Amino acid sequence: MSATLADDELLITRTFDASPALMFSLWSDINHFRKWMGPEGFNCEEMEMDFRVGGKYRGMIRSKEHGDNWFHGEYVEIDRPHRLVFTWRWEQGPASDTNTTITITFREEADGRTTQIFHQTPFTSVERRDSHVGGWTSLFNKLAAYAAQHQGKD
Repeated sequence: MSATLADDELLITRTFDASPALMFSLWSDINHFRKWMGPEGFNCEEMEMDFRVGGKYRGMIRSKEHGDNWFHGEYVEIDRPHRLVFTWRWEQGPASDTNTTITITFREEADGRTTQIFHQTPFTSVERRDSHVGGWTSLFNKLAAYAAQHQGKD
């Protein structure tokens, strides 16, 4: 990843009170994933996951305000507990015309916490990219709370 982002890239870096192994598990274990997936106010109501390189996933998040939102993709690279790469595509709405690739790197800090580096690309416009910042940031708020509850239990 370059130090300077292109207009079609989104980068969100956040540190979590959890080990890299737990953070990786929260993305790769369907029982964990369903509990935190979706921005605040959304619940993950449906999820299928074939967690292997070349395996596919499909899920649906629901909110009273925004209804059902289906998404799907394919796992491209799995390097437990350091790196995860997968494709992401919404099945409806203005972003449904683009297949993006998400790369997540989990970096262990000296204090045992994990810095998650989340990178998604390509977006068709700066506006489309920026419209995803709030959703992912809200989702990571849920992920942080869930991770804190499960640290030391896995």
